[in-house]
Amino acid sequence: MNADPHAIAAIVLACIAIFLYTREKIPLESSSLAVLTIILVWFELFHIEENGERVRAGDFLAGFGNEALLTIVALIVMTRALEVTQALQPVGIVLARLWRVRPRFAFLLTMVTAAVLSMFLNNTPVVAALMPLLLVVSLQANISPSGVLMPIGFATIIGGMATTIGTSTNLLVVSIARDMGVPEMSMFHFAPPVLFVGSFAILYLWLAAPKLLPDRTPPMRNAAPRLFDSRLRINDASEVIGARLSDVLSRTANRMRVTRLVRGKLELARLPSLVLQAGDYLHVSDSLENLLEFSRTLGATVLPVDDDRPVDPEHPLVSREHLAELVITRGSPLEQNTLAASRILSRYGLSLLALHRPGIEAAAAAESLTNTPLRAGDVIVLQGAETGLERLKRSGMALVLDGNISLPRPAKATMAFAIMLAVVLAAATGLLRISQAAIFGVGAMLITRCFSWADVRDAIDRGIILVIVASLALGLAMTATGAADLVAGAYVSALDGMPVWIALSGLILVMALLTEVATNNAVAVLGTPIAISIANALQAPVEPFVLAVLFGANMSYMTPVGYQTNLLVMNAGGYRFSDFLRAGVPLQIIMWVGLSAIMPVIYDL
Repeated sequence: MNADPHAIAAIVLACIAIFLYTREKIPLESSSLAVLTIILVWFELFHIEENGERVRAGDFLAGFGNEALLTIVALIVMTRALEVTQALQPVGIVLARLWRVRPRFAFLLTMVTAAVLSMFLNNTPVVAALMPLLLVVSLQANISPSGVLMPIGFATIIGGMATTIGTSTNLLVVSIARDMGVPEMSMFHFAPPVLFVGSFAILYLWLAAPKLLPDRTPPMRNAAPRLFDSRLRINDASEVIGARLSDVLSRTANRMRVTRLVRGKLELARLPSLVLQAGDYLHVSDSLENLLEFSRTLGATVLPVDDDRPVDPEHPLVSREHLAELVITRGSPLEQNTLAASRILSRYGLSLLALHRPGIEAAAAAESLTNTPLRAGDVIVLQGAETGLERLKRSGMALVLDGNISLPRPAKATMAFAIMLAVVLAAATGLLRISQAAIFGVGAMLITRCFSWADVRDAIDRGIILVIVASLALGLAMTATGAADLVAGAYVSALDGMPVWIALSGLILVMALLTEVATNNAVAVLGTPIAISIANALQAPVEPFVLAVLFGANMSYMTPVGYQTNLLVMNAGGYRFSDFLRAGVPLQIIMWVGLSAIMPVIYDL
């Protein structure tokens, strides 16, 4: 077919959009809004028709009311209730106890459980519920979690492929295909091929993947030193006797933070002009290494807060506070925010020990780290009282990992889980459409106070919404301009004379490679109309080509940026980028070859 200038422009814009979505430093919202703005201006200025009717700029804003988008938002909000009520934690507790008795069997059972849960829930809360417990089990058993976390993260991706509500990608593909004339697919319509091939993938993750992954040290094992509350007693022979407090602090390059200053039974104001005397006690909270350095610099003795015996090997400082990791998840209020702006440290009485992110040193100065914009996947090592950490957990601002295994019994956990189960059953049996069941579920959770309107607000991710709307608009532009048919024609010409199953297999692979670097929702939305055009050009059944896009867009195994659960496990397990290639490439091959083999059999291609 002739290459219409508008079709070429649509293809170029699609390539630009995919490139923008690969840039970590550019927020998804900004990239999506830029793409949407270009499309609106473009179709307002030029007269472009589809099926004899002009496509107007306002048509591209219909994505904000798209049924699939509303369903996705409703399901995300519902899974937020499961996080807030910790409804999935008991499942993790049972598995964690089994790990202590039969770890090999428990590993397999955990992967199967994670995959099954991900068939009906967003992957992130499933990983969030299991990861802290698996980290604790591995730390207690003195084994590396690196052979555990990544395979379980991959298992959730495999499970999410099996149903229409498993991922937002599935919902989008099914919705777009339905709007383009493909018969609507039920919840378990494409589960058989995924479950068949996925069973072999789970066996690989159980038996082979842990052997391919190096023994990595997670941040909790390699954290900055703990902070200790202590007293520095100014000795009689100290050189700082008679010196002002400001001069004393300058001797430590102003690194020492004095929280209290006690003389005899009196607590003195920490004025810069205060003159120190022998016997003064400076209350300082810092690492043991820094405390010893300060004591040498000031001529002071390090003492515990409640004991007058000097610190030595027989009387070490004991920290009564707990270490914890704060994992920044996609959509968290802390994403693109700073610790200083969020005031999270002062609000919960916590101390910052380290920030783990590729390219950032864990031992960087706390002052600079508190002003560093946070990204999804960042791991912040904190120290604080158990009460403060528990309050932070309940806030739902981010995923908190610590060394405690306790069985939570929140009042609304059972109710939230029951409502979610009712939604799944209503959609699976056809009693209600998925969109209707999800919206009713959100209403039921609000009425029963499983969560608050503030939780609803925090759960809604602007980035996901704008990516979906922009992708839907770009997909419409590809269809209206003939760009989808142009790409499909080029693809079919390149495979001229090849069997149909080769074209199907190649489409799965192309989608899988694209989704490793760009957001899978965008890849799926752009790929669906192209897949339908390819099927029509080959005079082949449309459904398997639609599923090729759906499956390929979910196969994010080779890079940590391909899927948000990959980012979660990356820093929690101490993985490197290359580790995803080690374990992900064989898994990619298993899924690609397996689906390429079984789909032609199912659809008689």
